[in-house]
Amino acid sequence: MLQFRPTTPNTLESSAIAALRSRLTGKVTTSNDPDYDQARLIWNGMIDRYPALIVSCASVDDVIAALGFARDHQLLVAVRGGGHSVAGHSTCDGGIVIDLTPLKTIEVDPDARIAHVGGGVTWGELDAATQAFGLATPGGVFSRTGVAGLTLGGGYGWLRSTYGLACDNLIAAEVVTADGRVVMAGDGDGEDADLLWGLRGGGGNFGIVTRFTFRLHPVGPEVYFVFVVHDGEGEATEQLLRFFRDFCHTASSSINPLAVCGIVPDDPELFPIHTHGRRFVIFGALYAGPAEEGQRALRPLLDVAEPLVDFSGVMPYVDVQQVWDADYPDGMRYYWKSLNLASLNDDIIAKIADHARRQPSPKSTTDLWFVAGASRQATNGASAFHGRESAVLLGLEANWTDSNDDAENIAWAREFIAAMEPYSDGSRYLNFAGFQEEGEEMMRSAFGPHYERLVDLKQRDDPTNLFRLNQNIDPHPNGV
Repeated sequence: MLQFRPTTPNTLESSAIAALRSRLTGKVTTSNDPDYDQARLIWNGMIDRYPALIVSCASVDDVIAALGFARDHQLLVAVRGGGHSVAGHSTCDGGIVIDLTPLKTIEVDPDARIAHVGGGVTWGELDAATQAFGLATPGGVFSRTGVAGLTLGGGYGWLRSTYGLACDNLIAAEVVTADGRVVMAGDGDGEDADLLWGLRGGGGNFGIVTRFTFRLHPVGPEVYFVFVVHDGEGEATEQLLRFFRDFCHTASSSINPLAVCGIVPDDPELFPIHTHGRRFVIFGALYAGPAEEGQRALRPLLDVAEPLVDFSGVMPYVDVQQVWDADYPDGMRYYWKSLNLASLNDDIIAKIADHARRQPSPKSTTDLWFVAGASRQATNGASAFHGRESAVLLGLEANWTDSNDDAENIAWAREFIAAMEPYSDGSRYLNFAGFQEEGEEMMRSAFGPHYERLVDLKQRDDPTNLFRLNQNIDPHPNGV
């Protein structure tokens, strides 16, 4: 059977593409090029799209040229940083992918404790650069995630209780706007403070960020990290989650905890054979302080039960940031949903445990991110991010391999979220929002009191909604 391979749209004359190529220091890839099929791939195996052009931008001028080409030819625009958008926003059918991957510059000022970071940098690359000076900025928990997408959507990670979310530590940004201008978002003279506010959690709605400036903090190079796998069979899941909730309520801001429910994989190199297929509850926690203090403070997470496996110990911070990497291979199928919960009482825990047991794929997980410390205390008016008043972020990761199982796995995540809606104000973490099929209703609830201000900013900077492949804010939600 012949594979369907769309050609470049007839409206794009070869002379126009040649003219674009002549203006770039980067590269243009079309469906006529031998590396097209590799270039169009992104991380989530569910997303299989065929852009007309992929423009790999080696400079800000390349971004401006690519964006101008998109406007001139009325092309749908997708922006790719790390290519790890679960919703598949970093590609499109028939449009243009503005690929920031070549923008890999990282400049660390250890005295000022800031880092200037190109739009194509991943968290693993940034961590390696900042840890050379014993510094870090809060990132995610998967080192190959792009700095751009995670930061613009908020940025939960292993340092959130101590130093806040990734977006809280964004202090300036270089942005190419929809009309091709280069502006500086920031709080300094001549900088756009409103735009900085919007970039802190408002997604990619307002322009293409070609450079981020982050605040850095002393971290590591070695930290104490708990990663303990407890048996979750029977009523153990509920018991362990109740314990974890109580532990987190009294934890200091140096403790950055995460609980994960799932099924032990068939991996004899990491897990004894007798544990394979058993339900687990993982307690993960990074202590942002002296390792010996962390070992004492986190000991209760180990002693609450006899672990199935314990990977805890003193380790380099960069290793902590890579601990989940093997669990998220390129090409697997991913559908993630989330919801902020106002509380985590015993009844809610029982419902979470019940729905977690129904996961159809052994690769899926149910994650509980406790919202505390700096992630809760950050001044709400300083960012567009909403959800800090919540007790916990419930994250559902439906992960599987066979396309025949798509409907079953997606249904599990959606039904789980629907069952938990009564315990939430409707806000959620938009980096984990499925395919955002709820549309504007989701955006309104996700951004809460910030929504109208975000609409105003969108109307100012992108009134035609050129940047709509993102956690999209309609610039004219009422059709006006």
